[in-house]
Amino acid sequence: MPVALITGASRGLGRAIAADLALDGWDLVVDGRRHGPVAEVATALRRFGHRVEAVAGDVTDPAHRSALVSAADRLGSLELFVNNASTLGPSPLPALARYPLDAWREVYEVNVVAPLALVQEALPLLRASGGTILAISSDAAVEAYPGWGGYGSSKAALDQLHAVLAAEEPTLHVYRFDPGDMRTDMHQSAYPGEDISDRPEPESVVPAVRALLDSGTPSGRYRIDDLVRS
Repeated sequence: MPVALITGASRGLGRAIAADLALDGWDLVVDGRRHGPVAEVATALRRFGHRVEAVAGDVTDPAHRSALVSAADRLGSLELFVNNASTLGPSPLPALARYPLDAWREVYEVNVVAPLALVQEALPLLRASGGTILAISSDAAVEAYPGWGGYGSSKAALDQLHAVLAAEEPTLHVYRFDPGDMRTDMHQSAYPGEDISDRPEPESVVPAVRALLDSGTPSGRYRIDDLVRS
């Protein structure tokens, strides 16, 4: 069976992608910050009869990153790496003029440095399989929204990182995917006290993700509107 490693898989889009892949026969390595939620996800996914490794920890921790890749190696291969884990930063979202620099550095550690470090760890397995890397981006990476300077600029850096990676690793598919607004805990944190029930559930985005992954289309940046939503 093919193997996928998905960071930030204990909730939101990461969990939805993991569930869909499990239904399709994939073995999985799933990551989340806290043991309880990620273990719960793994238990739910194992009911489909496939192997699921749950590894709780912080993606900024080198030991945790090594544990994730080692778990994939134990499963025998790595065909897909989903760089999904990220942090919004302070909530309510601060303007750049008063953005706390310690918080800024933390956003970049989680959203840029850790994804690159994980790619570096996972590359031998991905090269061996001719695999795929999927980085979850955001429209905030390309649009200027007040308050979104920290998160948005980190996603812009993530986009460029994966664009260069695609040029350097031509045997891999390297996708940057903008899922649009979703009804997630992170999006709620961006709008504290507001009703975001009009946003689509993460599960509604998964068909577009799968359409991209299954298409064999060239590496690049794709928005949900570029793909089939069903």
